[in-house]
Amino acid sequence: MTVSLLGFAWDASSSHARGAALGPSIIKALLGSDISNDYSISGVGLSDIVGARAFPDLPEDAAAARDAIATHVAQALKAGMKPLSLGGDHSITLPILRAMHAAHGRMNVLHIDAHTDLYDELCGDRYSHACPFRRAIEEGLIGTLVQVGIRAARPEHLDFGRAHGVIILGADEIEAVPFARLSAPLYVSIDLDGLDPAYAPGVSHPEPGGLSTREVLSILKKLPTAPVGADIVELNPEKDMNLLTAHVAVRLVKELAALMG
Repeated sequence: MTVSLLGFAWDASSSHARGAALGPSIIKALLGSDISNDYSISGVGLSDIVGARAFPDLPEDAAAARDAIATHVAQALKAGMKPLSLGGDHSITLPILRAMHAAHGRMNVLHIDAHTDLYDELCGDRYSHACPFRRAIEEGLIGTLVQVGIRAARPEHLDFGRAHGVIILGADEIEAVPFARLSAPLYVSIDLDGLDPAYAPGVSHPEPGGLSTREVLSILKKLPTAPVGADIVELNPEKDMNLLTAHVAVRLVKELAALMG
């Protein structure tokens, strides 16, 4: 067993709408139900891979919450586990990457999202869910950053990204994903709004024109190396319909765990 499943119920760094903090508990409940089986598409059993599960309470203070997230990820790494984290909003990725960097050095990152998350600040918050990859670049945590599904970026964010070597691809450019650049140590971060709302309506910031579930699974299948960590973020159950997005998240948990294991 090589994967530690972590849940971080945090959405106080969100803009526009709260609700993502409910995501981890919904995914956890579905993983424990008999509505679907335990296996990835390739036939790997989740219970054979996930050796630990932790869904800790977080402090209300944002800085303290980030420190707590980093600590929990670091503990999983120290135990020899690969962390698969469930959000929560996308701000949780920065403290995760800090802990990953301490263990592995600069990470190569596959980032699936509708947004670049390269804001310098949003609503006065430099640690908003719109900022994690800006901070990660500034802190030297990332080697190669490949973003896929981008379709809601401001020009200044595209300029910043390209000036720092970020590979920014739209949802219609998946054939251009440079898999050779996604070498070890590899981290995968999936914001569910990277998918089209037809497949994942339960997000706070839906953007039409996104990836299909099958396209995301195809990208993951082509990764050249096993991820040493991953996260799935921005499930907002309050916006979901018939648990459609939650079931997508559960499928992604199974597939990522199988790849990591």
